[in-house]
Amino acid sequence: MSALTVDVIIPAFNEEKSIALVLGDIPQSAVREVIVCNNASTDNTVEVARQAGATVLTENRKGYGSACLKGITYLKNKPSAEQPDVVVFLDGDYSDHPEQLPDLVRPIRQKGYDLVIGSRALGELEQGAMQPQQVFGNWLATSLIRLFYKYEFTDLGPFRAITWTALQEIDMKDPDFGWTVEMQVKAAKHGLKCTEVPVRYRRRVGVSKVSGTIRGTILAGHKILWTIFKLI
Repeated sequence: MSALTVDVIIPAFNEEKSIALVLGDIPQSAVREVIVCNNASTDNTVEVARQAGATVLTENRKGYGSACLKGITYLKNKPSAEQPDVVVFLDGDYSDHPEQLPDLVRPIRQKGYDLVIGSRALGELEQGAMQPQQVFGNWLATSLIRLFYKYEFTDLGPFRAITWTALQEIDMKDPDFGWTVEMQVKAAKHGLKCTEVPVRYRRRVGVSKVSGTIRGTILAGHKILWTIFKLI
């Protein structure tokens, strides 16, 4: 495959200060449509995203996965001829480097991979971009995936690319913190061809809704582990 239709889904909750930066750094020649899934924001995320040229959807049910599922449903409702070949997910807080999007899509285009994870563990991590509990949680989760499913991942990074066919096959369900690990566990269970590419990661704009609070960290850690064991 050489020419692929690539759409981008960005879940966003109160990211008015960062979303335009994210959208501005996405290589426009590499994507067809950028979909910002507003997750019950109380600031001007919607207006800023629209002004920056994104398609904006609103999902009032709070949760990272809920916002991502909204974007998937939007794409499913398109005529089959207009559905994408590849979907890229990235965060709206400007911690990812959107200009690296072609790096994630390249293994799909050139080598037929189904899922590509942008690995922060393999890439350049800005000091303070990830909290110690995040680093440990990623190590623990990927170690459990390796133990139970024999798949080698180094990260649960949010910046990822997956073929539309594979995304439909794994039938994502998680509405919140378990989203990323659910995708990787299901990919392993379905025998998808997966790989990772190194990505850069910086301190986000604003305060994290998850790792920035003790409650968020505990809830996220519990959900990630529960998801892994639930899907065994």
